[in-house]
Amino acid sequence: MSCSIRLYKDSDYEVVREIFTCGIKEHSGTAFHHALSLPHIWVLQLLTFLVLLQTTGSLTVAVVAVIATVALLWLLCRYIYSSYVQQSLQDDMLDIRKYYLQRDGYCFWVAESAGEVVGTVAAVPPHHPGGDRQVELKRLSVPRRHRGKGIAKALCQTVIDFAKQRDCEAVILETSLSQYDACRLYEKMGFRESRNSCPPHPVTKLIDFRILFYQYDILKHR
Repeated sequence: MSCSIRLYKDSDYEVVREIFTCGIKEHSGTAFHHALSLPHIWVLQLLTFLVLLQTTGSLTVAVVAVIATVALLWLLCRYIYSSYVQQSLQDDMLDIRKYYLQRDGYCFWVAESAGEVVGTVAAVPPHHPGGDRQVELKRLSVPRRHRGKGIAKALCQTVIDFAKQRDCEAVILETSLSQYDACRLYEKMGFRESRNSCPPHPVTKLIDFRILFYQYDILKHR
């Protein structure tokens, strides 16, 4: 598939926000299946079943309660990603041109094929000590029907080239544990996981929602 990478235009606004929204929300299903595989979730469900069976004597009540815990788990996973989407749409994705194209060190690109926007990526300066020598990769997303065609790799390389042009030492990024395909892409391109953490909230700890931090060292790849 032939595509070109260009700067974001105002006419891309709606489709870019839609690509971002769909790309984030799809991970709630993966996070849900990961949560269901956790030993402590199985223990919680078993205890729920046994306690209610013992106290009520009703198999139906016990089974319905377990189903309810599974449904609650799904809602929690969906909430984490949906709330992030809503927050982002009211933050950097509200006025993309102003946020990304009118400030030094920021940028936003789209991949286009046959007149259709088929991917997005952004770059920002990290807000931490030493961040002046780094670029943070953000908003990398390719619709499912266009994946496997090298688009995400090209977008990722665009940010790496942007960092090189600014004489930076590294490109960093954050992603979640459930974004398996993205993690594989980053690792194939030379990014290495530097650390991971679980946000300090009971819900995120319950479902093992982890943030992975990756870094691409430019000097090592010259």
